[in-house]
Amino acid sequence: MGTAALLRAAGVGLGDEVVVPAFGNVEVAEAVMTAGALPVFADIDPATYCLEPAAVEAATTPRTAAVVVVHRFGRPADLGRLHDLGRRHGLLVLEQREPEQLEAPYEEMAQRRERAAFLDARLRGVRTPEGGVGHTYQQYVVRVPGNGRPDRDAFARAVRARGVECRIPVKTPVHRLPGFRQCVSLPETERAADETLALPVDASLTKREMQRIASACNALGGLLQPAL
Repeated sequence: MGTAALLRAAGVGLGDEVVVPAFGNVEVAEAVMTAGALPVFADIDPATYCLEPAAVEAATTPRTAAVVVVHRFGRPADLGRLHDLGRRHGLLVLEQREPEQLEAPYEEMAQRRERAAFLDARLRGVRTPEGGVGHTYQQYVVRVPGNGRPDRDAFARAVRARGVECRIPVKTPVHRLPGFRQCVSLPETERAADETLALPVDASLTKREMQRIASACNALGGLLQPAL
């Protein structure tokens, strides 16, 4: 059952608000609107890229009926605190995983974690992801420090020119998109959208390919940072 159907089944609809992330997943906001409710965007935790419980609580009003939690990049959200918040405010808490986060074989998850550990130990000039309990590294997302989007984008182009595939996980936060624009302060969401870059950690990658990823990034790391 989809998110819109689950919301309707719980009686969420016209006049209700549903707290959702703006960091990717426009389909979540679309589902809320399909159910007849209003999506309200809350900020993310900068380590997990999932909804920050304190930000969700700050966005909660008497009209809030539900929260839709999206687990990001293989890192689970803080469900304990979010469910506790839901109980205190009488809110429905729905979970949604990204398509790539469907349960993978144990061996594949172990190989991804092994490749992530390899990059953790070798990358310089970028901020590597915080592992945390349960991280399956469906995506290995680093931060490219600098003055915002141009630095990360230049870094991505240079890495690709060295033969390494990479991608920008969230190009535009949902609250900036036409049809969803809201005057809301989401500093961590904005910063993550400007700085994040996903590097490959596929289980099929060889050690030589992993070394090439590290070498390509390290040849650039720090060159695009602002002068102190």
